[in-house]
Amino acid sequence: MIRLKQSLAVALIAAVPVVGVVLADPPAAKPYPIPAIYSAAWTLKFEHTLPKRIVVDIPGQKLPKAYWFMTYTVTNKTDREQAWLPTFEFLTEEGKVIQSDGKNIPAKVFETIKAREKNQFLEPLTKVAGPLRIGDAEARESAIIWEEPEAELGHFSIFISGLSGEVRQFKKVDGNLVELKTGADFKEAGTNLIILRKTFQLNFFINGDDIYPGQDVVNEKAEVWVMR
Repeated sequence: MIRLKQSLAVALIAAVPVVGVVLADPPAAKPYPIPAIYSAAWTLKFEHTLPKRIVVDIPGQKLPKAYWFMTYTVTNKTDREQAWLPTFEFLTEEGKVIQSDGKNIPAKVFETIKAREKNQFLEPLTKVAGPLRIGDAEARESAIIWEEPEAELGHFSIFISGLSGEVRQFKKVDGNLVELKTGADFKEAGTNLIILRKTFQLNFFINGDDIYPGQDVVNEKAEVWVMR
């Protein structure tokens, strides 16, 4: 009898239509603008070495100072002369951004790097910036230099703008980026105008600690083009 009651109870439960909550799919992440797959904008060729650490005795300072640098070659393989006016930003694992424009780096640092690399073609950014003529013979070589933010770097990235003419403009509406298409859009955007440029992102990782700074291997991770 007990088994019969249990069977009836199970059958009744199964027969009752289930009125439950339908779980919706989690909201999709808002897409962030990415560079065009096929772009008509010009792009310069950029080749680079791995970042290295260097310690330099700076005139007028009691203690030597540590810097990181990365040498590079930029070549114009487009169909016309382009302006090489780059911006370099170093992003630490903690989110600190360090700009490297070459203006605030003592000349002694670049001279030390050039001697260490034994590369007579290296020139400071102040000399290579400007018109970049077409062809391999007109390629320019320089170095990105930044002060060491901390002894233990871990993951870090370098963002390089000025390598492409691809630019997209947006306005911010309710937290979303809406791309501007017409002149009326630009006028309406006002102070909400956001300009993103195609930027080269280089990612690195040093699997070491701060006991022997600069002696651990710098591992190159994926490099990617982003809009920034």
